Amino acid sequence: MAFTLPELPYAHDALADLGMSKETLEFHHDIHHKAYVDNGNKLIAGTEWEDKDLENIVKGTYKAGAVAQSGIFNNASQHWNHNLFWEIMGPTGKTMPAELEKALVDSFGSVEKFKEEFAAAGAAQFGSGWTWLVKDASGTLKITKTENGVNPLCFNETALLGCDVWEHSYYIDFRNKRPAYLANFLDKLVNWEAVAARM
Repeated sequence: MAFTLPELPYAHDALADLGMSKETLEFHHDIHHKAYVDNGNKLIAGTEWEDKDLENIVKGTYKAGAVAQSGIFNNASQHWNHNLFWEIMGPTGKTMPAELEKALVDSFGSVEKFKEEFAAAGAAQFGSGWTWLVKDASGTLKITKTENGVNPLCFNETALLGCDVWEHSYYIDFRNKRPAYLANFLDKLVNWEAVAARM
């Protein structure tokens, strides 16, 4: 199935007061994400993946342990990652639902401890990649990090929260201060209601 660039669920300037500028969203969504969509569509045309849905393309083209993934995987996975990224941020949903708060406390000891561990994982990701809050097959919540476009689908995990730590996600607003970007993401940008809905 052809990839389509989703509309942002908020205006390009809706997150400016929360630490993500209009310019960042214009570059990140309108240029970077669009490139994954456009390139992905070119690469799947005429292949066995042309009529498959996005999740099946990601899972089917991932090669465990590969240093470099295929172009189809890279673009499909980054398309999937960014779809989630836009959905779990926003100007609303700042109050954490009780169900999610309890799950985080049960898994990490406290919400603050979860935030510390999530931010540390993102800061420690060498080069480009993502950090995630996932639910594994047993229902356990854990924090993971992945290189480049690799995502939790590749490991049969459910992504509840994902943060893009490629430089294009933060350099305009935070320059080289990835830890500050991650702290701001958790404290101001996440829509916790959207995260809870993924549980």
